[in-house]
Amino acid sequence: MKNWILTSFLFVIVVVACDDALEAPADKMPSFSVDTLSFDTVFTTVGSATAKVLVYNRQSKPVTIDRLKLAGGSSSPFRINVDGFTDKEHLFESITIRAKDSMYIFVEVTVDPQQVDNPVLLQDSVVITTSEGSKRLLLEAYGQNMKVLRSLTLHADTLLDAGLPYLIQGDLVVDSLATLRLAPGVQLYFHHNSNLLVYGHLQAEGTFERPISMRGDRLDRIGFVTPVPYNLVAGQWGGVYLLNPRGKHVLKHVTINSGYVGIYYVNQNKQSKPSLEIVNCRIHNFLFYNLVAINGDMTVVNSAITNSGGYTVYLNGGKHVFYHCTIANYFSNSEAQSVNRDKAPAFMMMSLPRSFPMETVVYNSVIAGSAQNELSLASRYASQYKADFHYSYIKRATALELPFFNHVRWSSVRDTLFTSVQEDLPKKQYFNFIPDSVSPLRGLANPEVAQRYPLDLNGRDRLADGAPDAGAYEWVGR
Repeated sequence: MKNWILTSFLFVIVVVACDDALEAPADKMPSFSVDTLSFDTVFTTVGSATAKVLVYNRQSKPVTIDRLKLAGGSSSPFRINVDGFTDKEHLFESITIRAKDSMYIFVEVTVDPQQVDNPVLLQDSVVITTSEGSKRLLLEAYGQNMKVLRSLTLHADTLLDAGLPYLIQGDLVVDSLATLRLAPGVQLYFHHNSNLLVYGHLQAEGTFERPISMRGDRLDRIGFVTPVPYNLVAGQWGGVYLLNPRGKHVLKHVTINSGYVGIYYVNQNKQSKPSLEIVNCRIHNFLFYNLVAINGDMTVVNSAITNSGGYTVYLNGGKHVFYHCTIANYFSNSEAQSVNRDKAPAFMMMSLPRSFPMETVVYNSVIAGSAQNELSLASRYASQYKADFHYSYIKRATALELPFFNHVRWSSVRDTLFTSVQEDLPKKQYFNFIPDSVSPLRGLANPEVAQRYPLDLNGRDRLADGAPDAGAYEWVGR
């Protein structure tokens, strides 16, 4: 137990008077800046980020807190720090807050392993007592068991089931002779700079009801006026690297987001060619690239590949086929993500002499973004490039007069394509690539191709109105 008076000279963290305290009505009791301090889901044994709460003295004279305590004491999963001071019993006495001033309480939580797989609610409270009475701040967090895979190399075929989420610390490596299979519903949480490195084969086959997810391990939020989930900030983890020159990779119903690179699919062996199938996937918000394919064949169906600091899709060597895909880049800086996209187009075809022969097929898709030109072809003989673009929308300042663009809708400055192409959390807006009601994507797709993929990425029937839309999403009226 500690008896002390807090003054500005003793603060480890400098406490300043807050403007809103001056405007608040007089109250004889100190008040908390929030009634309840809630943590996002916390993995067991890992520990949370530090949260903070202000305790205000809104009176024009000093107030003394006789006792400030964590109700659960030393047995609580929560820990408190009062303006830089700690106590193993989480009990503090005789704290003075000057007139119109405030002090901080810092809170952390570490959750012990639980007996159940589902998240468990944990609660405690901070209680302050003065001569005028008591006031309570509720603390709550959800604890989630998980399996930790720490710098692990898989040398044999391995199936990861969906019982508990997996926390990846360091790289998860798949050896050249091994296949990693991910069951429907698997959740992979990657620590900062952690990667999935596949030198063998990757078979990640989720379902519409039980998709597979790959994301960063920060479950908390950045404490702005409108809190921003870390999962919306690019660069939270590394990426998925498919590096086997003979690899056979399949991803179905997989969501990958907010790392440095989404899928980096590269073959450096000129004697073989790998294959990659991507179906019903979302690859969103990466600091560098979403999808890179070099010297390998690839088919992408009914998928949304969106927002990147560099190329959203980069193709170099191999045959690459896209059906009903939304490829869009509206990546921009924000309060939480102070990086702008570079000048790279959303869709880049790079035909180099030292690469495998290239072929690009795009049907019923959209290539768009915030730049003037979102499609580019770099080839010594562009008119001889093997490609086929049909029933698709392409954002460019000027149309490309090449023979392989057929039934293509070139962009206009007046076009409104999507429901939302910005992040404005105070207005509850986040990127939504469903076509707008007046979008030129509506009815643009070829119905015969759409019949092969009758459901959009959200499971909606794109044939219901007889005029399927281009892209991964079908417009549905309110």
